[in-house]
Amino acid sequence: MSGIRFSRRDLLTVSTAAAAGALASHAGELMRPARAQTRATAGKPITPALVEAAKKEGKLAFYTAMDLPVAEKFAKTFETKFPGISVRVERSGAERVFQRIGQEMESGIHAVDVVNSADGAHFIVWKRNNWLAPYLPEEVARHYPAQYYDPDGLWVTTRVWLSSLGYNTNLVKPEEAPKSFADLLDPKWMGKMVKGHPAYSGTIMTATFQIVREFGWQYLEKLAKQRVMQVQSSTDPPKKLALGERAVMADGTPLVTGPSAVFKSAPSPNAARLFQNWLHSLEAQQLLVDFARQHSVHPLTKEKPGARRLDEIKLWKDDPAGVERMSEEIKARYAQIFRV
Repeated sequence: MSGIRFSRRDLLTVSTAAAAGALASHAGELMRPARAQTRATAGKPITPALVEAAKKEGKLAFYTAMDLPVAEKFAKTFETKFPGISVRVERSGAERVFQRIGQEMESGIHAVDVVNSADGAHFIVWKRNNWLAPYLPEEVARHYPAQYYDPDGLWVTTRVWLSSLGYNTNLVKPEEAPKSFADLLDPKWMGKMVKGHPAYSGTIMTATFQIVREFGWQYLEKLAKQRVMQVQSSTDPPKKLALGERAVMADGTPLVTGPSAVFKSAPSPNAARLFQNWLHSLEAQQLLVDFARQHSVHPLTKEKPGARRLDEIKLWKDDPAGVERMSEEIKARYAQIFRV
C-alpha cells in the first residue's frame, strides 16, 4: 500500500516473548480442556467420492472474518478447482460473525457450513456447545504442528498475522514514527490516530485483551485522551492511513491466529469438508502467503523474498481462553473509555 509503512521492528519494546515461543504455545496450551485428550492423527484425504458428493450438494456457505478480497480469492480458486460447487462468502467482523451464528443456532437456522474467525475464543464456545463436526484434513495431520489443530479434529489454524502499528510515510517521517505503545501517548499524536473496535473485530478483541493484560486498563484510558478515531474492522485503519485521514494506526503487534471449522449442522456437509480440506492444503496456504501476505503454519509454504519471519519479531502470546473469559468486560469497558 503506497505511502504506508508497518513498523514492526521494536514496536513492542516491553515484550520479551519471541515469536517462536508464542507460536509453539498457541492452541494446544490455550484451547485444550484441562483433562488429557488423545490427539486425532488420522487425517482425511480428498477422495473422488468426497468430490462427487460435494458436487451433488453444489454449494456451501463460508462465514468468515477474512478481508473480503482474500475470502473471495479463496472462494474463486476453489470454484475453479472444483467446478460445480459455488462458495457463498458471508464476510463480517469476527465478533459479528460470532453473534450471527449464535442467533441462527438459537433460532434453529442452519446456514453456515464452514467458519473462519479472527478470534480463537469463539471455537472454545462452539466446541463447548457441541456445534462443530470433527474433520481433520490429511495435510494437517501429516504436516501441521500438533498445537495448530484441535485434539479432537474440530478446528484447524488457517492463518496467522500481526495487529501492527502503522503510519503513513507521506505524513510521518520514519525517524519520527512511534516505536512503542508508550510513544502513542505523546501529545504530538493527538487527533492523528485511528484504531479498530473490539466489539466488531476479532483481531482487535485479541489485541485489546493483550494490551490490557500487559499494561492494564489505565493505558487505554490514557490513549482515549488522544482523540483516537474509532473504526470497526482491523482492515479499516490501513485504509484511513492510505487516504491520509490519519497519520498513525494505533493497534499494536500482538500475535493473532484465525482457525476454521466445519459446523455439525452444515447444510452441505460434504462440500464443507471438501472446502475445509482444500483450505488447509499447500495450494491454498501458499495462496494465503502470496496473496494475503499473512503467515501459514503449513511448513512447506514459502515466504516471499524479503518478508520477515515471525521469529524475527517480538510478539505477545495470544490466549483464546483468556479472551473468552474477558470478552464481555472488554466490550463494555472499551465502549465506556472511548465513548463509542
